[in-house]
Amino acid sequence: MGPRLDTNRLILRLFEPSDAKTVQSLAGNEEVARTTLSIPHPYPDGAAEAWIERIRNAFNNGDIYSFAMVRKTDEVLIGCVSLRVAKSENQAELGYWVGHPYWGQGYATEAAQSVCNFGFTDLNLKRIFAAAMTRNPASYNVMKKIGMKSEDNFPKQILKSGVYEDLVHYALTH
Repeated sequence: MGPRLDTNRLILRLFEPSDAKTVQSLAGNEEVARTTLSIPHPYPDGAAEAWIERIRNAFNNGDIYSFAMVRKTDEVLIGCVSLRVAKSENQAELGYWVGHPYWGQGYATEAAQSVCNFGFTDLNLKRIFAAAMTRNPASYNVMKKIGMKSEDNFPKQILKSGVYEDLVHYALTH
C-alpha cells in the first residue's frame, strides 16, 4: 500500500481496481481528454482497469506515483495527480487531470502542491517539471500557482487527435 497524502479538501491515495468505472467516466469525458496529453478519447472499455494495474505496479517500483484525488467531504473520486520519476536524474514529471464537473475549484492546484511536497521531501527529488498544451491555460496556471517557473515553449511538440499541439514547460527545483 502506498502513502496517503491529505490536503485541506482532498485525500490522495493509491488507485484501487474498484475506481476503474469512475476513471473511465471522468477521464473519458471529451473535455478532459481534449487537452490532456495522454488520455485517449473515446476511452476504451477495459483501459481503466489495465491503467490502474500498470500504475499500481509502477507505484510499487517507484517509477510513477499516481494518486487518486478523493474529496474528503463525500469520498468521491474527482481526478488524478502523479509524478513520473526519472531516478537517474533525480527529477519527475508532474501530471494531473480533474473530472469536468470539478473544474475551476482549485483541486488540481491543491493536489499538485501536495504531490510536489511529497516529491521533494519523501522522494528527495531535485527538480519537478510539467508540460501543458498552450490552449489549456487552466493547466499551466496550476503550474504557476504552485511556484513553477516557465522554462520554454515548444511549437508543434505533440500529436494529439491528429493535430500537432504547442506545449509550454514549467519546472520547480528544490
